[in-house]
Amino acid sequence: MNEEVELILEETKERMQKALDHLEHELARLRAGRATPALLDGISVDYYGVNSPLSQVSNINTPDPKTILIQPWEKNMLGTIEKAIMAANIGLTPVNNGEVIRINIPPLTEERRHQLVKQVRNEGETAKISLRIARKWANDELKRMLKEGLPEDVEKDATENVQQMVHDFTTKVDKVMAAKERDVMTV
Repeated sequence: MNEEVELILEETKERMQKALDHLEHELARLRAGRATPALLDGISVDYYGVNSPLSQVSNINTPDPKTILIQPWEKNMLGTIEKAIMAANIGLTPVNNGEVIRINIPPLTEERRHQLVKQVRNEGETAKISLRIARKWANDELKRMLKEGLPEDVEKDATENVQQMVHDFTTKVDKVMAAKERDVMTV
């Protein structure tokens, strides 16, 4: 197969993998009624004038499925971390005991579970749209190369490869979504 066609297929696969990775990252941040340090991803604190991720100024543990424990490396950071969590508006209330910050994860209501399932499906649909965009890009590139003299059978094979990639990645997206939906709906 043509070297340029190989590059297009490789680039397409990378783009599709990025869509899947992004989906997994976004779903990890969804609260499924279970404590996980990923719930605090994206929260930054002011650390001596530098905006630093929470994980870089403290240890974050989950001693049990319903509790997140944040132990700052410096005690004077307790108040700053507590304010940052409140400001992040993630629906969790930190409890500062002067040594560590504890966050208790409340059980999810049935209504909240259904909202989360909708959110999971929206994220999954966004990932599938990204897969289709990658397919369109690849097909456009292949059509351009066809006009520039690429043999028709090579273009047809490459297009079929791209379609197979879309199918494979769509299956992976569906599996990731189904697992997260089960996770969310499990009481």
